Amino acid sequence: MWNKRLTLCVALLALPLAARTVPTAKPEDVGLSSERLQRINQTVQRYIDDNQVSGAVTLVARKGRIAHFAAQGLMDIESKKPMAKDAIFRLASSSKPITALAIMMLVEEGKVRLTDPVSRFIPEFKDSKVAVAKPSAPAPGPPGQPPPAPEYYLVPANHDITIRELLTHTSGLATRGGITAREAAKVGQSRKPTDRLSDAIPRLGALPLDFQPGTKWQYSAGAAFGVLGRVVEVASNLPFDQFLRQRVFEPLGMKDTFFGVPADRASRLPTLYRRTAQGLERSENQRGLSNDVYFSGASGLASTAEDYLQYAQMLANGGQLNGKRLLSPRTVELMFSNHVGDVVDLVTFQSFNLGMGFGLGGSVVLDSVKGTGPRPNGSYGWDGVFGTHWWVDPKDKLIAILWIQTPDYWALARDFDNAVVQAVVD
Repeated sequence: MWNKRLTLCVALLALPLAARTVPTAKPEDVGLSSERLQRINQTVQRYIDDNQVSGAVTLVARKGRIAHFAAQGLMDIESKKPMAKDAIFRLASSSKPITALAIMMLVEEGKVRLTDPVSRFIPEFKDSKVAVAKPSAPAPGPPGQPPPAPEYYLVPANHDITIRELLTHTSGLATRGGITAREAAKVGQSRKPTDRLSDAIPRLGALPLDFQPGTKWQYSAGAAFGVLGRVVEVASNLPFDQFLRQRVFEPLGMKDTFFGVPADRASRLPTLYRRTAQGLERSENQRGLSNDVYFSGASGLASTAEDYLQYAQMLANGGQLNGKRLLSPRTVELMFSNHVGDVVDLVTFQSFNLGMGFGLGGSVVLDSVKGTGPRPNGSYGWDGVFGTHWWVDPKDKLIAILWIQTPDYWALARDFDNAVVQAVVD
């Protein structure tokens, strides 16, 4: 009998230990009001009843414990499948802060510097050119046709773009609405289904920049953080997906976070819908921006609310979770600091985010009095186009997550933030 027990103990010890999840608590034990947290459910339900979203998962944690976790509405309207807490959402640009984490881990190891030129890792980015618009505007095209491409000439860049400039959207590389948008689109369209980061990213090096690097904030939706994913590969000598799996997801216990969702978990993907005058309509593209080969650090990940909480809680804890330290507190503080100063473009950024600056991989609230939403000063986060909205307030140890799968979610996000903040009672 003793031998059997000994054998069993040895076998159990040989099994990998699963990382603990963030524990739960009564709201009042972490300074939140149970009654006021119900306003989160009421807010989400209004949007469901108005047919603006199909369903949502919401999660609020404070002081290292989950005080609210709810699933409402439907994952799929046609089949009336209820939304589940373990639903796997397409993160889109909420992938970017995770890529920023990977870069900062390599910065701490001395393998990457924020001031490094990208050309140190990807030679094709050396000696970039900058597009400058010609004074004369092109004549408008025929009615119903897209406007002609802007005309420009090229000048040398003042310096090669840096890692920091990619992290803060100040590089000028393939920016949204930029002067080289058509050329950037052509580079994207030239990508083959079998292309990996090592195949596709060097081609971006030939693109002219939309402005002198470091002089302006303008969002690079896909290019900048795609390049950063390739930098991770070169600096670590690991494919980007493997780096994230080994160095981030497994240590944090993020068991449901992937670039390509496995077939046995595909049933947990909520249906993507778009809002129309007739109500919600199923999107033609149900894959979102994920890819099994091209591991986009800009937009390719999918995850659950509880998985993403592990990442956010690690940041709130100053870089560690469950005894696993990924970053130092000083590095987390650096990520949460404003790095863009006065170069923020009011048209493309602050018209939607008054009172905000930009850190490494995400926005930071500088002045909530000026802001268009109730997020606290110092909070950090970055949304995804399909409706993944989250932020972490390191001072108050408060984390808020709203996961939906319908674009045009800004009004709901603001109302959700208000419902979270008003539930804090100490």
